[in-house]
Amino acid sequence: MTAGVISSRFRRDKDGVDEGDVMMSQQSVRQAARRSALDARAIRRKERADRERRLEALAVAVLTALGERDALVRDAEGRAAEALQTMTDDEGLSVREAVEWCGSGALTVREVTRLRQLAHHPPSGSGR
Repeated sequence: MTAGVISSRFRRDKDGVDEGDVMMSQQSVRQAARRSALDARAIRRKERADRERRLEALAVAVLTALGERDALVRDAEGRAAEALQTMTDDEGLSVREAVEWCGSGALTVREVTRLRQLAHHPPSGSGR
């Protein structure tokens, strides 16, 4: 009986091809295709992870540079504020006169007023 089952499972078709070989061949093709798809997915996953790491590093670089810039601007504005405060308080200039001394194209009354306020109330944080 076992021999009959085996022989019926592995029949030859009209071209003489063993059906068992065809079934195993199709299974091998499916397995190879599945493996190929899994490999491609793993490659895409790794590429996405690598890209995300690069973007995170770039975002840190951007925010670090902006933080450094903001610190430099705060320092420069603080020095300008101190000098303007000295011009108006110690030297007795009006705000308009301080603007004229600094060159009216480089500075406005509004900017002098803002900077003088910084001298009295310097910002404590980054402002972000």
